[in-house]
Amino acid sequence: MQTVNSREDFEKALKNDGIQVFLFTTKWCGDCMFIKPFMPEVEKAFDQLTFYEVDRDACMDIAQELEIMGIPSFVSYLNGKEISRFVSSLRKTRPEIEAYLNDTIAKGE
Repeated sequence: MQTVNSREDFEKALKNDGIQVFLFTTKWCGDCMFIKPFMPEVEKAFDQLTFYEVDRDACMDIAQELEIMGIPSFVSYLNGKEISRFVSSLRKTRPEIEAYLNDTIAKGE
């Protein structure tokens, strides 16, 4: 998973081909730590997507602009436009994340 550390990184990622999935996290978030162990396997299974990890605290301007209040949050883009997001106050499970990613792929076709 690539890392976004600045607005410049974010804008550059949006220009890439295909679907980009941005995962907003923080170092102190318990639910973020819950998904961290299985995310490499999920990323490998969905290799048609490009994944980026965004530290919400380091990129607060982007998080505020996108109205990311809860974490972890997933926001996906195609051709620089948002096509889906997965944000909820509940802990996200692997099956829920995979269902979200399948839905995102369908929206990008």
